[in-house]
Amino acid sequence: MNSGAASFDELDRKIITALMANARTSFAEIGTSVGLSATAVKRRVDRLRDTGVITGFTATVKPSALGWRTEAYVEVYCEGAAPPRRLAEVVRNHPEITAAMTVTGGADALLHVRARDVEHFEEVLERIRVEPFIRKTISVMVLSHLIPESPEAGATQAIQEEDTGSWGDAAVVR
Repeated sequence: MNSGAASFDELDRKIITALMANARTSFAEIGTSVGLSATAVKRRVDRLRDTGVITGFTATVKPSALGWRTEAYVEVYCEGAAPPRRLAEVVRNHPEITAAMTVTGGADALLHVRARDVEHFEEVLERIRVEPFIRKTISVMVLSHLIPESPEAGATQAIQEEDTGSWGDAAVVR
């Protein structure tokens, strides 16, 4: 994979937009909408993948369907300067942490946590807090999603599968 800046044109942008709306759209359907053959779309998608512009295709699943009904964001404050690599090691040990990033401001990191219920969330928070370099955490529980179609909210857009006629959740490109 090429680590340099990838160059792409307006057709590439249209293809990416189509895949982000529905990653299961066929190359033929995308080709029709952008004025290319299915083969040309496939070549462009392959190039976009090879250059790292498209990093993968992911199914978006409604978290509540998996039993994850509680959601929170947790600010993490560390003693001294905890290296991001050490924070990454910690968050990888907690499957309930669905996203984690270092941030500017007072906190050192921000975690997105999903749990079965408040008790499960509290247990996850206790596991995070036992790390010796974590000084404190501040949690904010999510009540509702104002943009329900966002990736953070989980899948809300149903698409019909071409081969079975059944309905499934939309896929997104990440």
